[in-house]
Amino acid sequence: MRRVTGPSNPTASSASHPTPGLFLAFDGGEGCGKSTQAKLLAQRLESGGKKVLLVRDPGTTRIGEQIRSILLNPDHTEMGMRCEMLLYMAARAQMMVEVIAPALESGQIVISDRFISSTLSYQLGGDGLTAAEIKAVGQIAISGRWPKLMLIMDMPPDRSIARVTRAKDRIEQRPAEYHQTVRENYLKQARQDPAGYRVIAADRTIDEVTASVWAAVEPFVNGKA
Repeated sequence: MRRVTGPSNPTASSASHPTPGLFLAFDGGEGCGKSTQAKLLAQRLESGGKKVLLVRDPGTTRIGEQIRSILLNPDHTEMGMRCEMLLYMAARAQMMVEVIAPALESGQIVISDRFISSTLSYQLGGDGLTAAEIKAVGQIAISGRWPKLMLIMDMPPDRSIARVTRAKDRIEQRPAEYHQTVRENYLKQARQDPAGYRVIAADRTIDEVTASVWAAVEPFVNGKA
């Protein structure tokens, strides 16, 4: 596994840029276990002989990691939601051109820890932002290369946030009501695009969640979906 660190929705799966590889994304609220599951899936695929690239969003590239530090810094309290959205998209644009697109073109399986589904949950409605605006900017940022499947790790935010034991970043520090809205936005995305999303109950043991993830992903990996 190579890890780089440092739809009823017409903008997503139906407009995906065709490539030999497979693009998957994990998403969900803070502390939901998506990073753990993304890593476990990458390891499983690699053990089966697949070439896998695991990335994190925002981040992965040198430029992306610098943008990430700006976004998550608790001192940046004055940041507007439109600025926040555009910074996330800028990090994705760099990650796409620098690492994701080349990996997909070479036939690899790319697994992203978060992607534009995050922005459609976390920034939606802030400063009047609409889903259409976010999708339009996203389409430009990633050149139409949307994930084939988005796996949403779902659990009540009060329980997921409780899992975050380190110092909380700027987004994690937002109030409980905000995180509940984020959860509802994720579930709305999944309802609107059942072909491109799978909701995984994350408030279970790691092994149980891993089994559900594999059941959702296996058809795509083996060309049955």
